[in-house]
Amino acid sequence: MSSSAKLILYGQEIPLGASLSINLELPNLYNTPTKLPIHVIRGKKSGPTIFISAAIHGDELNGIEIIRRLRKLAILKKIHGTIILVPIVNIYGIMTLSRYLPDRRDLNRSFPGSTHGSLASRVAKIFFDEIVRRCDLGIDLHTASIHKSNLPHIRTNIDNSYTFNLAKAFQAPVILHSEVRDGSLRAVAQDEGIPILLYEAGEALRFDEKCIRIGVNGIINVLRESGMLPKIIKKTEKKNPLVTKSSQWIRSIESGMLRTIKALGDTVRKDELIAFIDEAIGDNSFELRAPFDGVIIGKSEIPLVQEGDAVFHIAKFRNLEVAEDRIEHFNENTIELSEFFELNNEEIIE
Repeated sequence: MSSSAKLILYGQEIPLGASLSINLELPNLYNTPTKLPIHVIRGKKSGPTIFISAAIHGDELNGIEIIRRLRKLAILKKIHGTIILVPIVNIYGIMTLSRYLPDRRDLNRSFPGSTHGSLASRVAKIFFDEIVRRCDLGIDLHTASIHKSNLPHIRTNIDNSYTFNLAKAFQAPVILHSEVRDGSLRAVAQDEGIPILLYEAGEALRFDEKCIRIGVNGIINVLRESGMLPKIIKKTEKKNPLVTKSSQWIRSIESGMLRTIKALGDTVRKDELIAFIDEAIGDNSFELRAPFDGVIIGKSEIPLVQEGDAVFHIAKFRNLEVAEDRIEHFNENTIELSEFFELNNEEIIE
C-alpha cells in the first residue's frame, strides 16, 4: 500500500505528513471499556506501509520500550511511507503481567480471529483487519517466555529472498529459519502476502538494554533497506549475523537444581559440558552436555528444573570460530555506540 493512497484507520482519514494517535475499540473486559492505542506516522512522500507491534504476549515488555524510544527519533521526520506503531497488542494480558488473555488463550495462536469467537479470537480479528491487512510489512517484537531468556535474533523464512534480505539488514546477532505455526500472526499474514520479521530478545517481565538498543537500531535498518528512510552515506562496519536453519531445545535429563556453565551467546562443541543438575536434597550431580556444535540462543533462568524441562536452546552452527567472532562483534559497544543522539542520551537501564 503506497502512502500516496488514502489511508483510513478505524473510520479516521490520516493525511500525508500527519502524526497522530488512535484508540481502537476492543471487547469490554467484564463490562469495562477497553481500547487498543496505536500511533501512526505518515510521511509526506510515498512509500510502503509497515506496522511494528509488541506485547502480543502481555508479559513481554522489551518491545514496548523499543517502540517508545523509536517514536522519539528525529529521523522519523524523513519517513517515506507510513509507520503504524502498536506498543501493546494484548492490553488485557499487560494488566495482569500475563502471557495470555483472561480466557487463558494465546493471542498469537488465535489469528485471523473471528467476530463471534472467544475474547482472544475477537482481539485477533480487530488487530488483523484494522492494522495488519493495511500493511506491506510487519515487525513483531517478542521476548522469551517466562523464566527463559533469548539472545537477540530474527526469526523468519530465510528461503524467501525478500524477508531474508530484511533480516540481514536488521543486524541482530542471529537469523533463525523458523517455520510458521498455525494461528500465529506470522503464519496468517504470510498467507495474505504480508511478510513478517519476528524479533526475539531478552526475558519476560524484564527490560534488557542491549536487546532494546539492537531492536531500535534494527527497525531503523529495515526502514532504510525498504526505502522508507535515507541510507547512511558514510560507510560503517557491517555486522554479519549468524544464519542457521536448525535449532533445538536441550531438555533436562533429571530433576533438581540447574547449575549452568554456559551463557547466552556462548559457542558449544558436541559433548561439551553446559550445565550440572544437582539433587536438591541429595549428593548426586548429573552432567548436561551439548548434543552438537552450535551457539546458545536461549536458556532457562530458573534453577529449579523437572526432568524433561527445556533448559538450553542451541542453534546449530559448525564453524564455531566464525560464530565466536561475530557474536563478540555484536557484544562490543552495543550500548555505547549509536548514530542516534536521542538514543545515546537515554538513561541506561541497569
